[in-house]
Amino acid sequence: MNEAVDLTYNKLELEEDVYTKDGTVDYKNNPANKNTTGTWKACPYILGNECCERLAYYGMSTNLLLYFKNNLHQHSATASKNLSNWSGTCYITPLIGAFVADAYLGRYWTIAIFSIIYVIGMTLLTLSASVSGLKPTCVSKEVCHATDTQVAVTFVALYLVALGTGGIKPCVSSYGADQFDDADEKEKKHKSSFFNWFYFTINIGALIASSVLVWIQDNVGWGWGFGIPAVAMAIAVGSFFSGTRLYRNQKPGGSPLTRICQVIAASWKKRGVDVPNDKSGLYEIVDNESAIVGSRKLEHTKNFSFLDKAAVELESDHVKESVDPWQLCTVTQVEEFKSIIKLLPIWATGIIFATVYGQMSNLFVLQGSYMDISLNNFKIPPAALSIFDTLSVIFWVPVYDRVLVPIARKYTGNRSGITQLQRMGTGLVISIFAMLAAGILEVVRLGIVKRNNYYDYDNMPMSIFWQVPQYFLIGCAEVFTFIGQLEFFYEQAPDSMRSLCSALQLTTVALGSYLSSLLVTIVTDISTKGGKLGWIPDNLNRGKLQNFFWLLAILSVLNFGVFLLISTWYTYKKPVGTISRKSKNDDKSSEHYTN
Repeated sequence: MNEAVDLTYNKLELEEDVYTKDGTVDYKNNPANKNTTGTWKACPYILGNECCERLAYYGMSTNLLLYFKNNLHQHSATASKNLSNWSGTCYITPLIGAFVADAYLGRYWTIAIFSIIYVIGMTLLTLSASVSGLKPTCVSKEVCHATDTQVAVTFVALYLVALGTGGIKPCVSSYGADQFDDADEKEKKHKSSFFNWFYFTINIGALIASSVLVWIQDNVGWGWGFGIPAVAMAIAVGSFFSGTRLYRNQKPGGSPLTRICQVIAASWKKRGVDVPNDKSGLYEIVDNESAIVGSRKLEHTKNFSFLDKAAVELESDHVKESVDPWQLCTVTQVEEFKSIIKLLPIWATGIIFATVYGQMSNLFVLQGSYMDISLNNFKIPPAALSIFDTLSVIFWVPVYDRVLVPIARKYTGNRSGITQLQRMGTGLVISIFAMLAAGILEVVRLGIVKRNNYYDYDNMPMSIFWQVPQYFLIGCAEVFTFIGQLEFFYEQAPDSMRSLCSALQLTTVALGSYLSSLLVTIVTDISTKGGKLGWIPDNLNRGKLQNFFWLLAILSVLNFGVFLLISTWYTYKKPVGTISRKSKNDDKSSEHYTN
């Protein structure tokens, strides 16, 4: 009899081992089978989607400054600000997509729906550059006149793309990481590698965009130049749907903003209540699983102790049969909010870095357009120089993943070689040197202009390839800071808020673009007083662009100092227990119980 019980128990244990323990389900909403779903089996479809989507995005955006300037006939400063504002919006809309994914649709359907919006936007943009009546009338290659309607159609298309990308950006990296079970040490080890190869894939798409597509836009036409990215985006959608049967999906856990508001409301109502010294006196459910779908329990921390008041139990909290979360919150719910608060200072230090990064498709392109863009008889589009940023990333990702991490692991014992914060800080330092390189180049360039009276020459005899070091340095900085941010915000985010925190990380790029636009506006206003041409005039040969780069270098140094202070204070989160696959409607056992 005992043998039969043991056999039954062992059989159930083996069956349990077949399924993931991180709460993921398959496309039929059943517990995800570890042998047939997820890991690197599912990742090629996600990486293929990201590669094509990034090819579409960078293929459209890399050369967009010159499209605004030449085809829409906008002033240099206006074109720069419009590009910064649009780029910024592309990194603000992920907050919308992330909220929808975490609260209601889940990452799979959010990616699917917003991808379709993206394709519509790309198609309209292609029509605006190729259909007579919608495209600007051009007298020559660089002399075009666009009507208000034509400009409006262009920007409607661009902002549809911005909305579409808002549902993809915050979800794809998190969705790829979801394919690796956090409760399985072997799979968890591969998760860090996934973020490296995810960023590698992004740059494969960017490589094609900044070389082939930029050349097509400059030499064949903008209709083809926007049309090919539109087709690439359609392929991205097809790639994503192809892997449906292999994906592991986290169930949406309800509105994260509602849970945050509940903590704020409950702690405010109990502002006069004393927090017990013993954490066991705080409210939490008894089960090993968290009451929040898609989330593990979080260990109590002493930071921001005033929020713990929301988890202090009073007799009035148990008048009704069920607990009102606006009156009493679990420790995990409180710790979720604390995790977000702790992330914010680290998040803020990414804004200056994003401002530096944004110059590649902005003032670097403008600087390159005033240099010698010929190679024998071949004309190099200034925006194509961003290919060296991409090549830098493609070079450094495998070097970092296969060489630097194993070496660092031997000395630090850390699974990732160095901590995510150390990785991000290294990139911040490298970005300072990128701005110094750009500023020094501009000083040398203007020196040649002055000595040879080249003030009215667009393409002076100084090769555009002198820009390579600044692009290469930014690529290196990306591998450290941006990939470090991707992993950091995924790992340190509460389980049920990972899309939202990925979006939070992306908003640094948005605010970096807006900050760049603001700095250009301020610098232009101040430097043009008294009838002066200013730092960034329409004719860059008569300007002082290097001063703008010096300004960014100084801001980057100050930003790194702040980052060092914040990182010494930061403590990593400590999850406990397992993730529930059941929603509140699936099982009444999700009701709260006290310890």
